[in-house]
Amino acid sequence: MLKVKEIPKNERPYERLINYGKEFLSTDELLAILIKSGYKDSSSKIIATRIISGLKNLSDLKKMRYEDLIKIKGIGKAKACNILAAVELGNRVNLKENMEIETFIKNSNDVYNLFKGKFDDKEQEYFYCLYLDNRKKLKKKKLLFIGTINYSVVHPREIFKEAYNLSASSIVCLHNHPSGDPTPSSDDIMLTNSLMKIGQINQIPIIDHIIIGNNDYYSFYENNRKMRNL
Repeated sequence: MLKVKEIPKNERPYERLINYGKEFLSTDELLAILIKSGYKDSSSKIIATRIISGLKNLSDLKKMRYEDLIKIKGIGKAKACNILAAVELGNRVNLKENMEIETFIKNSNDVYNLFKGKFDDKEQEYFYCLYLDNRKKLKKKKLLFIGTINYSVVHPREIFKEAYNLSASSIVCLHNHPSGDPTPSSDDIMLTNSLMKIGQINQIPIIDHIIIGNNDYYSFYENNRKMRNL
């Protein structure tokens, strides 16, 4: 088994990146650069291949925890932290780029597409608010609460304080169900009804509350409209 030093210099991941650009490197090679060094009889590229081979698809790398990585032969504390930090940095860059593009929320599907896949690795509920202007342009999306989502956890004052600060015209609320089933619970229904009433009083309406599951979602607005049309 070849060690990195035994690989011709122009074929090593670092040199290939410098000479040809990051786009020309395989996923294994990019990961090998993060891993930096090998372990005993395994090169950094062999260790990278071990990680990739254990994934169903590349997006599963986002789901890996520190505890998962250090179980892999050749991965220690530093290597695991390098990989986790790189994945999180990539997530943040992607989020920032998405926010810099003008986004308009015309319907519940637009919201779903904005968050699709974001909660795949989450084991808790995450409650977001999307603040819109009078043209339904997204001004800001903000994570407000983490944990079991109910009225005792979600504080309306935090939701509407941000809306006033942004001069938002309307709000879309959103949270995930880690179980994968987006069907609203009784707590979800009570919370939604309460927030909509408070929104009417504050003249900043909650125009929808969307629950995201596995490859599916539930929209209170869409489902209420269907009920009215029956």
